[in-house]
Amino acid sequence: EDVAALVVPPPPGQIEPRAEALIAATGADFRIGGARAYYNTTGDFVQVPPPAAYFEPINWHRTAFHELGHWTGQASRLNRDHTGSFGSKSYAREELVAEMAGAFVCASLGIVPTVRHADYIGSWLEVLREDNRAVVRAASAASKAADFLLGFLPPAIDSVVGGSEEAA
Repeated sequence: EDVAALVVPPPPGQIEPRAEALIAATGADFRIGGARAYYNTTGDFVQVPPPAAYFEPINWHRTAFHELGHWTGQASRLNRDHTGSFGSKSYAREELVAEMAGAFVCASLGIVPTVRHADYIGSWLEVLREDNRAVVRAASAASKAADFLLGFLPPAIDSVVGGSEEAA
């Protein structure tokens, strides 16, 4: 049976329009459905449960951009290490990058999830405790990931309204 046929699109209005436009513009294989969120490195796709699965649908955006943060690290894009197994230092590093990238993208789009990034990041910082540069390196990689994603953002309609801002 075709799994894609089982995916029901979320009701209109649960995904912020600029977020939806950005996700579409990336060209990522982005699937909505299932019970858990993940980036599949082998198939190079992102899967995220529908917004309705979240206690507060606004929090869906954090998860979506976290997983797209992982997507940016694929070899043909920003080429980060995706080989670490759960609990390893390289896995912890990648989780920090994805979580910060998700936070950066949400902030850039003016989306304020109620889910706190700090608790999640704290658990991965434990793994990297002896590496005092881990946060700086992760933030740098996360900034690159967020910039990569935001580079796909179509121009905002409201910036076009009212004429050009270019000097004559």
